[in-house]
Amino acid sequence: MPNGIVPMNPMDTARLLPWTSPDGKPCYLLDGTGTGYVSRLADRVEAEQMNSAADFMAEACGVLAGRAWTPGEIHLLAVELNEHLAKVHRVSRSRGARLLQLESEAEEDGEDGGPERSDAGEGSGGSRPAR
Repeated sequence: MPNGIVPMNPMDTARLLPWTSPDGKPCYLLDGTGTGYVSRLADRVEAEQMNSAADFMAEACGVLAGRAWTPGEIHLLAVELNEHLAKVHRVSRSRGARLLQLESEAEEDGEDGGPERSDAGEGSGGSRPAR
């Protein structure tokens, strides 16, 4: 390649979106700047998913603490927890990939590090389960 430029695969910089296609396949945003309509919508959906998961975790703790449930209630709880966990996992994969991309871009620009890290977590859904 001239000037040492390596062609970039668009999927290398694609953002995994927090929803799937009607047939369950992952959706991606290609070549986004992170400020467009779809990016902002995805940010809002991710925040809602994280908040919903945190709320449901609190509800699940209450159900489990009561120690008076039926097998059907436990089954429903497990199904709903699995759905929330899948959404949270998708958000974490998407955000992790974007962090790696930012770190890579910072290294290419000659900066000494990526984004600052904090123990507090990201603003949305920042509650942590009690241990």
